[in-house]
Amino acid sequence: MTLTNRSTLTRRELLSRSMAAGATFAIGTGFVAARDAAWALEVNQLKPGTMATLIQMARDIYPHDRLADEFYAVAVKGYDVPESAPMIEEGIAGLDAAARGRGFPSYLETGWERDRVDLLRGMQDGEFFQTIRGGLVTGLYNQKAIWPLFGYEGESFSHGGYIERGFNDISWI
Repeated sequence: MTLTNRSTLTRRELLSRSMAAGATFAIGTGFVAARDAAWALEVNQLKPGTMATLIQMARDIYPHDRLADEFYAVAVKGYDVPESAPMIEEGIAGLDAAARGRGFPSYLETGWERDRVDLLRGMQDGEFFQTIRGGLVTGLYNQKAIWPLFGYEGESFSHGGYIERGFNDISWI
């Protein structure tokens, strides 16, 4: 059995430290977790810090206060594959470089949403940004778990179409 530095910091210690520091995510070896430990995401190809930054980027591109970070994590989890990892690592490195160029330690550590959005606007015409933005359209909004949060009942075809489901729901007419 090989012991690594993983054993020096337990997951529980990492989570408690990140909560004390006010971090958005707890980033450990091979995982990203919510600061309240409500969810965790294992990463295999991407660096955990890259995945945390990607989740924050997704939230900044399509901000919904009512959506938990776990939905954004699910939306970008598909980039944690060997085919996408180099492009994502390079894109996040560029995003962090842009943040450092404006005096922030990194994109993830840029405290104000407005500053992060300004950084995204600077790269909005690039392939990396367009790939992430385009992927989020389906990756985020095709999650059935968030449909009720937006008041969407889902497709109606299997329920007889919109005439039988939702068309005549307004009672005040």
